[in-house]
Amino acid sequence: MSVTARFWFDPVCPWAWITSRWMHEVTRVRDVEVEWRLMSLRFLNEANEGYDPAKATGHAFGLRAQRVALAARDAGTGAGELYTAVGTLLHVEKRERDDALLRDALALAGADPAALAAADDESYDARLRAEHDEGVALVGKDVGTPIVAVDGAAIFGPVVSPVPRGEDAGRLWDGVRLVLATDGFFEFKRGRDREPLVA
Repeated sequence: MSVTARFWFDPVCPWAWITSRWMHEVTRVRDVEVEWRLMSLRFLNEANEGYDPAKATGHAFGLRAQRVALAARDAGTGAGELYTAVGTLLHVEKRERDDALLRDALALAGADPAALAAADDESYDARLRAEHDEGVALVGKDVGTPIVAVDGAAIFGPVVSPVPRGEDAGRLWDGVRLVLATDGFFEFKRGRDREPLVA
């Protein structure tokens, strides 16, 4: 029986990128469909003391990319397809965070190039914030991206590196579902001893 997982992401986070590639692996080895949802590190951090949006240039690019994703989705391209394109250019190819990257990502995803005009259009922000808030409401504000929801429960993460492949991806998915099915389960955590391995 097919299961639907919802996955909230900000495209600038390399850890979320790795987790998203894991989810792609999961769909190959388990009967899972993914609904790709948008969240914003800018929105997540804006209430934190000392947070300066002007200095958070990565978060600013993420917000611009999310607006483009909304416009592309309105025109018929899924957020997941555009995320794959943006993430490949940004995290794997190490491209600059600029309009050229967004333009090339739209082309790679087969999306309407006119969606690029949404990058600086703040009228998209209310919809983005609503989608963001939907995910954060499931896990609380002291988390980050990604958020994964399945079987009526949600969690921040998993944060892994490198990408689990094949049946390793499937076993991790099984474990995530197992812990999420446990009433009162909140977190596992240990210190990170490596940088995100995005390829």
